[in-house]
Amino acid sequence: MARVCQALRFALDPSVAQRRDLARHAGTARYAYNWGLARVKAALDARRAGDATVLVPSAMTLHREWNAWKRSPAAVGWWTEVSECAPQEAFRNLERGLHASWASRPGQRAGPRVQFPHFKKKGRSRDSFRLTGAIHVYGRAVRLPRIGTVRLYEDAAPWAERLTAGSVHVSSAPVSREADRWFVALAVEAERAIPTSNGSTDILGVDLGELAFATCSDGTAIPGPKALRRSLRKLLRLSRAHSRKVRGSRNRATAAHQLARYHARVAALRRDHLHKLTTHLAKTHGTVVVEDLNVRGMLGNHSLARSLADAGFAGFRRQLTYETTWYGSTLVAADRWFPSSKRCSGCGTVKAELRLAERTFRCDARGLVLPRDHIAAINLAWWAHHIVTASAAETQSACGADRKSRPRLAGGSEAGTGTGPEPTGSTGGPRQRQRDPVSLLSAA
Repeated sequence: MARVCQALRFALDPSVAQRRDLARHAGTARYAYNWGLARVKAALDARRAGDATVLVPSAMTLHREWNAWKRSPAAVGWWTEVSECAPQEAFRNLERGLHASWASRPGQRAGPRVQFPHFKKKGRSRDSFRLTGAIHVYGRAVRLPRIGTVRLYEDAAPWAERLTAGSVHVSSAPVSREADRWFVALAVEAERAIPTSNGSTDILGVDLGELAFATCSDGTAIPGPKALRRSLRKLLRLSRAHSRKVRGSRNRATAAHQLARYHARVAALRRDHLHKLTTHLAKTHGTVVVEDLNVRGMLGNHSLARSLADAGFAGFRRQLTYETTWYGSTLVAADRWFPSSKRCSGCGTVKAELRLAERTFRCDARGLVLPRDHIAAINLAWWAHHIVTASAAETQSACGADRKSRPRLAGGSEAGTGTGPEPTGSTGGPRQRQRDPVSLLSAA
């Protein structure tokens, strides 16, 4: 048994009074976030003016100042109607945003550059807040602090039994609104049996594409839902109707509500397809091989950006990473520069050039003719079978294989090793410590 962290997302069915309470908590979190951000910016302005004694307030410092301010005559009076967790967690979100913003500037944080936190405006920012403390789950209801028992659309009885038995612990309950529906995502720590194997020893290569979402090395082509493409005509009509309404009118609010509901439906269709597909692959195959795609770079192609974003390649890779761990299979990411589409699976000949418009692979040496995506999936399975085996053998014999040719597991470590990726930097020496305002956060 292993203890894993996961989120249980349920759709809420609140009453009219509970909807007001949920909206009031979301507004309090937004107000507290802006309140704390204003003080952070004031501290940064003072430091830029030359006052080095001023420190950027941390989340705990902001919470103490908030507790002192809300009891003053100048404070608002509605703070007594909401849980104190809403502003407290908003300050923590602000602190995480500051850390992410400054860590991404010198390259200490992976991924794209994170912008400095900005003020949130009602109607333009997402309504959300986080609650902690005494959270109870029943058959078809959840009890939240200061809000009460809210009904659920789904049946949560299996998780309620595990909570009662003590095998599952709820750490927090983020609540958010999508269109006109409220959702709660219970962050839980659950005891889960992690099998060492799912009973299958086969190796399946999966090539992701635009025409067919996934093409497997066994010849199976899995179409994607193409939720955005199939809904684009209605989305354009709803968007056009919304833009023609008078700003501030009730008709414009109704049109915005209809547009948001349809966007949420498109996202739900895509999310449902990804969850079902990744679970099926993780349960029925021993090793799943995918290509390490540069999804962000691919989105730079404006001719394919909409189709690629509609497919959800990044979500597929993210979900497959943890589900293969849960169900006893292995996920291997092939090297990004491996010519899976240009290599003949029969003789191993690699073509010098293969245009994207050529959807059929033809080997000039052997005469093999197969669909381009099928060839790529077969080559991915071959890559995992031969390269991973050879890399493991070289690691055991300490031959010192070339790092660039070794495969990488989905978690970022190399196949056959237990270490993660090395820190990147401009030089081979130790990384220089960056002094930034986040490192000068005031002590708790």
